[in-house]
Amino acid sequence: TEQKQNASTYSTNKYERQQYNNMPNQPYLDHTKTRRDGLAFIGLSLTRKSDVGHPDSITHQEAFDLNQVLDREYENIMSTNDDGWLVGGGEPGPPTSYKLAAKDSAHVEIMRIGVYEPKWGGITQEKVIKVMQSGKILIPQMEVVPTAVVANGDVPPELEIRFDMDPETLLSAMDSTTLPVNWCIRFVHNQLFKHFSFAARFCPGPFHSTIVRKADFRSKEHKAAYFAKCDEVVKKWRKIGPVPLNTKWNVDGSEEANPPECNSGVWLFTDRENITHHFPPNFLPPYDTPEKRKIITEVLSEVWDDQELAWKPASAGKNETVLSRWCDISNLSMFSR
Repeated sequence: TEQKQNASTYSTNKYERQQYNNMPNQPYLDHTKTRRDGLAFIGLSLTRKSDVGHPDSITHQEAFDLNQVLDREYENIMSTNDDGWLVGGGEPGPPTSYKLAAKDSAHVEIMRIGVYEPKWGGITQEKVIKVMQSGKILIPQMEVVPTAVVANGDVPPELEIRFDMDPETLLSAMDSTTLPVNWCIRFVHNQLFKHFSFAARFCPGPFHSTIVRKADFRSKEHKAAYFAKCDEVVKKWRKIGPVPLNTKWNVDGSEEANPPECNSGVWLFTDRENITHHFPPNFLPPYDTPEKRKIITEVLSEVWDDQELAWKPASAGKNETVLSRWCDISNLSMFSR
């Protein structure tokens, strides 16, 4: 009970600490130079059209049916915010559901840009595209797998699908034949943070996809039943292992005529519902050569600390920085197995 109480009040306490220290709630690189908040970002698209979702939803991946971790019948969850389910095809709207009708916007943020206006603390879209198409950022084949479904520290909480690197540290890729699960997300994230330096840069709760906001459970038992169901689904996904996301889709959801073998890259979003560009892999598998393992080891040797706004060795404070800052630790059962 004490652990759950601490987790449920964490978000408020965090906000109060940051305000007391004259710090913003978002870990901007330089909050004194941000003038407008925005939603542009580089990330992964998990959107997938579904018969139970919005008819205008499009597909960018078929690796994961996120409806398997939803509660569309509200058996365990009593209420949510007005957006309803953000993933699994989105919300169809009345008369099927009485939430705001919206397309699937499932995504994982890797770097928040915010705005394409430098005087507001952002960076121009042209500069972002130029760098992403130049080859300066090595984009591997993005093969990922969910690692857990959790409740964050808000009250009521957001429910999130985690895509953490597991194990969380990589002392040397040269010493292992198997790279950590989801290493590719942090690999891209670290390069982006090393290359881009603008005031509004940050990454919200790396790395997750929000399922729903303000999830109010019917009871403690219903909450436990929901997460038990999610754990079983995640275990099945993890047994299969990391898989590519985009295998054949264009930005608008149409299928490419002749997609390359490795097509699972990253996307540029103006906001969660509007994607403008896809950047395919340019750092191709296999990843077991000494040359590539050396590159991977060097990039993953550090972790960005969003509290101190500084790079730290990847082995320092790994559990606290990645998990307990953002999640209700009482729901991290997948990490204890």
